[in-house]
Amino acid sequence: MPSYQQPSLEAGLAALKQGNYYAAITQLVPIANSKNQSNACLQAQVGLAMAYARTGEIAKAITLCDYLIKSSNRQVQEWAERALEQLNKVQKRHKRTRKLENGFVAFDNSLDTPLVSTTTRQQKEGIPEKNTPNPDIDIPNTTATEPVSIYWRYARRAKVWQPLRKYNSIPSRLLALGTFIAIFWVLWGLISLPMALITQILEKLPYVNPLRLLYTNPASLILFLLLVLLGLSPWLLDWLLAKFYGQQPLSQEILYSHSREALRVTQRACQLRHWTVPRLQILPMAAPIMLTYGNLPCTARIVVSQGLLEKLSDDEIATIYALALGQIGRWDFMVMSLALLVTLPVYQLYQQASTWGNKSDKQIWRWTATALSSLSYGIWCLLAGTTLLNSRFRLDSSDRYAAEITGNPNGLIRALLKIAIGIADDIKKQEHTSWQLESLNIVAPVSHQQSLCLGSIVGHLPWESFLMWENSNPYRQWFTVNNSHPLMGDRIQRISQIAHHWHLETELHLTIPESFPVKPQSFLLQIAPWLGIPLGFVLAVMFWLIWQTAYTFHLVNLKWIYDDWSFMTGFLMIGFSIGTVMRINAFFPEIKPLALQANDQLPQLLTNPFVLPVDSISVRFVGKLLGRPGISNCLSQDLILQSSTGLVKLHHLPLWGLSVTPQELIGRQIIVTGWLRRGATPWIDIQTLETQNGKIINSPHPIWSTVLAVIAQAWGAYIMLTAQSVGG
Repeated sequence: MPSYQQPSLEAGLAALKQGNYYAAITQLVPIANSKNQSNACLQAQVGLAMAYARTGEIAKAITLCDYLIKSSNRQVQEWAERALEQLNKVQKRHKRTRKLENGFVAFDNSLDTPLVSTTTRQQKEGIPEKNTPNPDIDIPNTTATEPVSIYWRYARRAKVWQPLRKYNSIPSRLLALGTFIAIFWVLWGLISLPMALITQILEKLPYVNPLRLLYTNPASLILFLLLVLLGLSPWLLDWLLAKFYGQQPLSQEILYSHSREALRVTQRACQLRHWTVPRLQILPMAAPIMLTYGNLPCTARIVVSQGLLEKLSDDEIATIYALALGQIGRWDFMVMSLALLVTLPVYQLYQQASTWGNKSDKQIWRWTATALSSLSYGIWCLLAGTTLLNSRFRLDSSDRYAAEITGNPNGLIRALLKIAIGIADDIKKQEHTSWQLESLNIVAPVSHQQSLCLGSIVGHLPWESFLMWENSNPYRQWFTVNNSHPLMGDRIQRISQIAHHWHLETELHLTIPESFPVKPQSFLLQIAPWLGIPLGFVLAVMFWLIWQTAYTFHLVNLKWIYDDWSFMTGFLMIGFSIGTVMRINAFFPEIKPLALQANDQLPQLLTNPFVLPVDSISVRFVGKLLGRPGISNCLSQDLILQSSTGLVKLHHLPLWGLSVTPQELIGRQIIVTGWLRRGATPWIDIQTLETQNGKIINSPHPIWSTVLAVIAQAWGAYIMLTAQSVGG
């Protein structure tokens, strides 16, 4: 079981008394959202309303007081009536102040509607209803929920501010150079491997002589092509994005109608740096997204989606354009443009092969399309993986520049969070991750993976509670190795530090716990398979030293140790196998029916900042299965559960020969049983998928882990025995 403290009423009330309101909210929300109507639940709801009022979240406090007025406890009713009267006065005063300062009311639109039912408020705030009857059907449709009302603090921007300390660009330049080298070597491997295989096949065939071209080293040709693509990247990407994504020019007049400040910021920043204004483009996408590409500032393009212009306010759009300007003129700007140019055609091959295969009626063509789409998707992942470090670290300097040039770090925080919400909404509406979101992910300001849970759970959980893991867990950075974007909690924390530097109230108040009860043993168990690799190396060195000593004293003569060092690889494989076996039981504990957590517990399960993925939580969630249909999802790369409280990524490992695949259940109500894990992206390792008519799909994660360990063990032993026989 995970070693951490559960949220407690005593801790929440103590934090409230000490004035630590955000810590109080984190502790009280799970208790207030519980299904029971005990005194502890009522006390948590009262304390939560007080904390919301103290932190300026008046709308949430009013909604909670409206609910408490219906309580059967007379004292709670009287307190809620008095509190509601005071909160309404504060809200009116805030509205008048906002009108005088800004000319508009910067509150959520739902506040302008005088009549909101108690049921709607309960759904918006995640507060349980009393006497709700249990559904009679096996799998109820839990995804049909009311739109969630989100309250924004709208913390102010700086009117006068000092420039930030100059950013050290040397590490980013080295990283950009490393990314270019990584792209080169991956392409070299992808071309050299087929050439070597074809050569070996032709050499074994009679009467056939391999082409001399197959014996040449393609390194010079690949380097030349990459340099040519680097020089032509702006115009080639113009053509690709126009043909396959519908990209169109964005006039300054249209941008001005959406955000006057964005146009002013762009022109002023370019004037200060003696640049020509980048070409403005727009994508006809409902999901909010922004990207930049080019090779020099004079060839730069800034592309935004229609959804970004519609979902963000004037000042928030300006911060995103400032973020784009912060990416231009850097070394990683041209390298990321090159990476985008290299990956997009491969992704288009995957998309077109999947579409063709789904339309084909003949089985042989479907198998061909499945193989081609799987291969192209794997190559795309490999090429996109070369940019992960660059994509993740370049956003740090871009965020700094956006905050500095606009003086609006709080606007940038709101923009990033609204982009996450918009991406999650787009996935809900389309019922899958769109091609555009995935293929453009490496250059997007917010990742579609991190937006799944972050953007969909809003309304059931305060931002600060969800993000606490992302800015306080001591081992969190280890789980971003395969992520294209930094953790949103760390990112917002850095932006908030800029706001504090300018003596501004921050949009979010992220707190860091005073103690971290995460045991190092849990982390070591988490990375046990990878720790087994250096352990195998140490054992190999010890083995080599022992036999060298024996050979020196003429005790044993194992000459193969000196002639064939491949035995070292065998030890590494055996070490990896041992680490995998050690982790299996902890990673996949037995799922007990009485310990299963339901949908409504998801927000509470994600608030704990001290859990690791190895701290498995057995869950049984009901919801709608989302994802791309057919061949485009043959690797189960896009499986998402839409529950009543949010979107969660699903991990599935298939078995061959199954009569039913998860792709066939997409769009249907299902029951997911498995292990919920909190990492950079929360996900569920599936044990079973169950439909309403009784169909069950098993996902044998423990079996596949055991198979992997056995294969690694056998492979390592084979390498050592082979080396011995060759040397002997």
